[in-house]
Amino acid sequence: MDYRILGRTGVKVSPLCFGTMSFGDIADAAESARMFHRCRERGINFFDCANVYAGGRSEEILGGLIADCRDDIVLTTKVVSKAGSDINAGGASRRHIQLAVEDSLRRLQTDRIDVYFLHHYDADTPIDEMLRALDDLVRHGKILYPAVSNWAAWQVMKAQGIAAQAGYARIECLQPMYNLVKRQAEVEILPMAQQEQIGVIPYSPLGGGLLTGKYRHENKPQTGRLIENQMYIKRYGQADYHQTAADFAAHAAERGIAPATLAVAWVLAHPGVTAPIIGARNLEQLEDSLAALDVAVTAECYADISALSPSPPPAHDRLEEVR
Repeated sequence: MDYRILGRTGVKVSPLCFGTMSFGDIADAAESARMFHRCRERGINFFDCANVYAGGRSEEILGGLIADCRDDIVLTTKVVSKAGSDINAGGASRRHIQLAVEDSLRRLQTDRIDVYFLHHYDADTPIDEMLRALDDLVRHGKILYPAVSNWAAWQVMKAQGIAAQAGYARIECLQPMYNLVKRQAEVEILPMAQQEQIGVIPYSPLGGGLLTGKYRHENKPQTGRLIENQMYIKRYGQADYHQTAADFAAHAAERGIAPATLAVAWVLAHPGVTAPIIGARNLEQLEDSLAALDVAVTAECYADISALSPSPPPAHDRLEEVR
C-alpha cells in the first residue's frame, strides 16, 4: 500500500478513505461490518463519518467497529449540519461545536477525533469564532486537526490568515466534491491545497453513482439515488452529465475496467488529491471502488478521460491565456 502524507501533518493515510454515510441507513450493522473489515483487509486506515449520518447511527456503528483497532485508524467526522430540532442544534458556533464534539466522541467510543470537519460554511458565524472553537478542541485533545468541507478557496485562505495571526491551529484538510462531471475544484481548491500543503479527500468520486454506468438509458434501473433522491437528481440530472457518463462507461469498457473503478482511479490520479472518499451500500459495490488501488492511470489515460468532460474555465476567465 502506497500510504500518503495528509497535508503537512505527517500522518500517513491510505490512498482511499472509506466514507460511512451508508452505515445504519442503506447498510445495516452486519453489512457495515463486512465492508469495514474488507477495507481493513485491503490496508485502508482512513475512515470518514459525520454526526448527522443516519441520525448519528453511522457514528455508533463505526465506533463499535474501531473499538479494538482505534490507534490504527485515522478517523474523521463532521459538525455544522442540523442535528436536532432545537434552533441551535446546528451551525459552527462555539456553543454547538462544543456540544456536538462530545456527542460524536460518545457515539464513536473514542477520546479524540483525528480530523474534525466543519461540514459546510456557516455564514451566520464569524470565521474567527469557528477557528477559536476548533483551536480550543485541539488544545484539550478532543480533536487533532481542524478541517473544512464544501468551502470556497477564499474562505479557506481567510481562515488560514486568521489562524496564523491569532496562533490558532490551521485548517489541515479539505473535503470538496470532485469527479469527472463536477470539476470546479480544479480551478482554485486543488491548486491552493497543493501550494499550501493542505490534504484533500474529495467526496462523490462516482458522481452519486452516475459514473458507474448504472444509469445508462438502455438499462436504467428503477431505483437508486439518481431516481429517488431529489438532491442527487438536482445535482447530477443534467443531460450533458449523463452524456459524459455514457462516454466514460464506453471508454472504461474499451480498457476492460469497471467504470466505478476507473472513476475513482481518475480522481486519485490528480496530484492535489490525497485520498478520494469511497462509499458503498454493500460489499459488491465496494469491491469496484477498492479495485482502484490496483489501477495505474498513465498520463495518456488521464488525459483521455479528462477530455470526456469540459475543463472548468480559469478563475480569471481569460481563456485565451490558458495553455
